[in-house]
Amino acid sequence: MPRFFVDSEQLAGTKVYIQGEDVKHISKVLRLRAGDLITVCDKQKTDYECEVAELSSDRVVCEIIDKHPNRAEAEIDIVLYQGMPKSDKMDYIVQKCVELGAVKIVPVITKRAVSRPSDGEKKVVRWQKIAAEAAKQCGRGIIPEIGDIISFDEAVLCMQNDADALNLMPYECEGDKKLRDILVACGKKRVNIFIGPEGGFDDMEAAVARNKGIATVTLGPRILRTETAPLAVITAVMYELGDW
Repeated sequence: MPRFFVDSEQLAGTKVYIQGEDVKHISKVLRLRAGDLITVCDKQKTDYECEVAELSSDRVVCEIIDKHPNRAEAEIDIVLYQGMPKSDKMDYIVQKCVELGAVKIVPVITKRAVSRPSDGEKKVVRWQKIAAEAAKQCGRGIIPEIGDIISFDEAVLCMQNDADALNLMPYECEGDKKLRDILVACGKKRVNIFIGPEGGFDDMEAAVARNKGIATVTLGPRILRTETAPLAVITAVMYELGDW
């Protein structure tokens, strides 16, 4: 069933008022008509099963048939701090990490980051659209947030100030601490994951992170690409702590 996100002000009594780009998608792309069924989500983990009642050039009015809690959100909150990769790899990272269940993705400029975009605001807007489409496709109950591009020091501070979270940094020079061992002993409902760019983290960055209470962990003897590592770690977290 087609799925759409709306803001709370678009819900009024037993009706939903859909506006903006979704109107064209409903009428011109999907070619829905009065009587067709869709799912609407309020971005706050509630789904509404609706019947299309009216269509016009600027809005679609739907009648709410039923509502129920969204079942696609895990009890664990995963926030990804992603070292900025080259080219369009961030598009892929955002899409797949939203599908896997991340609630927020923050792009980070690290020492070895090659990509340092001058049009950062435009890129964040683009990534937010990708996140919304991925959330719609996989039935999420929220649209994960794409944060502003920040510095390494700002990312470490954000993680340090998140007192209720487990803070992880996969690091290729970490030989002792395994990700699984950390997760088994976790007991947390929020996990912050810091992934390096191509070339990984600088030794000084790893030292700073450890000093601030961020656990460096090994992902095994194989070196993963920057676009592979977040998927692997989120998958492991979902398996051990999430709804898998």
